[in-house]
Amino acid sequence: MSNDSPKSAPSGDRIAKVLARAGVASRREAERMIEAGRVSVNGKVLSSPALNVSPNDRILVDNKPIAEREPERLWLYHKPTGKVTTHKDEKDRATIFDDLPDNMPKHVMTVGRLDLNSEGLLLLTNDGDVKRKLELPSTGWVRKYRVRVNGRPTDERFQPLRDGITVDGEHFAPMDITLDRQQGANAWVTVALREGKNREIRRAMEAIDLRVNRLIRVSYGPFQLGDLKPDAVEEVRRRVVRDQLGLDGAVAPETRKTPQRRRKPNQAAPSDRPAFKGGPKGAPHKGGPYQGGPNKGGSRSDGPQKSGGLKSGKPGRSGKPGAPNTGGRKGVMTDFDSNNTSSRGRRGNGGGRKSGPKR
Repeated sequence: MSNDSPKSAPSGDRIAKVLARAGVASRREAERMIEAGRVSVNGKVLSSPALNVSPNDRILVDNKPIAEREPERLWLYHKPTGKVTTHKDEKDRATIFDDLPDNMPKHVMTVGRLDLNSEGLLLLTNDGDVKRKLELPSTGWVRKYRVRVNGRPTDERFQPLRDGITVDGEHFAPMDITLDRQQGANAWVTVALREGKNREIRRAMEAIDLRVNRLIRVSYGPFQLGDLKPDAVEEVRRRVVRDQLGLDGAVAPETRKTPQRRRKPNQAAPSDRPAFKGGPKGAPHKGGPYQGGPNKGGSRSDGPQKSGGLKSGKPGRSGKPGAPNTGGRKGVMTDFDSNNTSSRGRRGNGGGRKSGPKR
């Protein structure tokens, strides 16, 4: 444990930072825990977070040692409506942590929040520093939402929100808003913003007399909701996390080594191999154009074909040499048409008995 000294910079890291990295809480929450007397270092209960610690110090939280620091991890979670983004709810409502997979760490944190009636992408992490970095407006990551409002707004109606608006004494930064379409009594709009204040979109829409009745976050920076199903969780690959967040160990794309294909000993390089000249006579050639071999799926007529027609040179149903034989009844469509929405027509037999030539 190191104390601040005017002569030299203290070694180690701040205690709140160490707790955040261990997944105990965010830095701010860790500072509150310290001030509440819940943290001790080497047997001494702390009252201030102004302390640096080293890996050799013994840190306890609520009389229990903290876990060793794990690598930074990040998950995409599709939050459904009806759940709150908190570990414990005073009204005993369902939380997003109630049904997380068992293989996830015991303590994970949300990056930002979505209120009870909002849905969509929510990022989860086991690292307090990652949480703090992603939540800062200075990170510059855009949060994008699909929003349904009641009414028939015009594009000009959203101009105050594009310019920046103050609601109940709180200023909201300019939003990017696109009016997408009108659907009955509701309109769909896309909203993009770079900060996440409490109920920001709902309060801003109410300020221009529009009520939000559905709100879906579809992206957070480079991370997309995609087709992730409600309540589903998907972990982001470690390399992607480090690259996107600029963490220690990330390698810039221009400095990465290009993967090289491994070859067996004595195997010639592509430039040293003899050019292919059609192969030995009679050798099978799957799907290729060389003359004399079977052509599976090709259109040449110098070899037997398996596309459903008769052999070249013999008349098909149309009476013309080489005409394809679909194997179906006369007049049956071989694909969808305006009057047939059943997939049975795709096989060419109308779902009935085959009437093609016996093989």
